[in-house]
Amino acid sequence: MTEHLPIEGLKSFYRGKVRDVYFLENDKIIMIASDRISAFDVVLPRLIPYKGSVLNGIAAHFLQATATQVPNWYEHSPLPFVSIGKSAKPFKIEMVVRGYLAGHAWRTYKSGQRILCGVPLPEGLRENDPLPQPIITPTTKEAVGTHDEDISAEEILARGLATAEEWEVLRHYALTLFDIGTRMAAERGLILVDTKYEFGKDSSGRIILIDEVHTPDSSRYFYAEGYEERQSRGEPQQQLSKEFVRQWLIENGFQGRPGEVIPEMTDQKVEEISQRYIQLYELITGKPFTRFQYPTQEELLEIIHQSI
Repeated sequence: MTEHLPIEGLKSFYRGKVRDVYFLENDKIIMIASDRISAFDVVLPRLIPYKGSVLNGIAAHFLQATATQVPNWYEHSPLPFVSIGKSAKPFKIEMVVRGYLAGHAWRTYKSGQRILCGVPLPEGLRENDPLPQPIITPTTKEAVGTHDEDISAEEILARGLATAEEWEVLRHYALTLFDIGTRMAAERGLILVDTKYEFGKDSSGRIILIDEVHTPDSSRYFYAEGYEERQSRGEPQQQLSKEFVRQWLIENGFQGRPGEVIPEMTDQKVEEISQRYIQLYELITGKPFTRFQYPTQEELLEIIHQSI
């Protein structure tokens, strides 16, 4: 495939580690979820069949389920790995919502700090304990290659990243989405631990949800079954994520550091990873995943042009 598809009306193009994004002159956006896979900020050398369709399908599932409560960019998916919707000017903020003390929040808490992004945390919590109520711990959304940083609501307003009115909308939307995601996860025997949301303004100035939502790439899930028992014994929680890929790389001596060599991705390993992603899709959505024949580039272009 060429660097990008010759789509009519193309205004700009962005290739991320795993997604290709096309911005059109008619304020439409085309997001193609590739089968590329990354870990430790490195794109691995082989494609994982259906991975893009899995993540695109999970995102579409939640975007459609939440659209009546929180407006979003998504319109439709003409192919399992392609989504078309409205473009938006993003806020330079990631709205991280946490219902449990895990990950970065736990590391901060363990270091002795009791305030995270301006939000006070109670004493006496253990790793993976539920918080009294979900909290928002925003980060800056910096340019590619720049580390995002924690930021408080007060700092967001002071730096002009959002107005007070916009912040209230962002806060309300983020907590609403987390509440919906929590309930949908519970129906699937899962606990939504934490996640991130990104928002932007569409051409009419309306604030909308952009990017993906509640996928394993943007969210942390625990299995609900056995959570209390593991927590009472101080054991690690069982997570649903793509962590299995990172663990395989670590076990084979690769963490993205200089001089390290990516382990061989055999046909068997590629198929195993693909199957694990399909299982993620079916567990999270409750829907069967259908394997399909990938279109040629010419067929892909024709379908996209008919869809925009």
